[in-house]
Amino acid sequence: MPDEAVPPSTRSSLPAEPTQASRFGKARTAQSGALMEDYVELIADLIGDGGEARPTDIARRLGVSHATAIKTIGRLKREGLAVAKPYRGVFLTESGERLADRCRARHRLVVDLLMAVGVPGEAAEADAEGIEHHVSDATLDAFARFLRRE
Repeated sequence: MPDEAVPPSTRSSLPAEPTQASRFGKARTAQSGALMEDYVELIADLIGDGGEARPTDIARRLGVSHATAIKTIGRLKREGLAVAKPYRGVFLTESGERLADRCRARHRLVVDLLMAVGVPGEAAEADAEGIEHHVSDATLDAFARFLRRE
């Protein structure tokens, strides 16, 4: 179909190269940070629920191997987000706790927005696991404003 026959609203229009590269770069950064955020959020939840977060529990709940969990916990330690105590488990530093709090708040806001627009609870929880890591602060602010009007 010739381009003139396609309505303007459905035409594909590529953004400028720097704009597109910036968008993709932001997505890659968010994907890298998402893993760390998932771990600190889970560690905080496990500590809140049972007083500690053991690597075995972390691995099972995230659906990864024990070796993968240990490797990522090592990264959390190097980043100053967690400490591990021999025979006791993993605990968050103050920085790790702050990150977990921010992640939990982002997650809750995304879930609340999805449910406000009619997404069922379980689907909203599952979808928020991906969305929460990729939305900008501006988008989260818009979500919060929208929810306050409801």
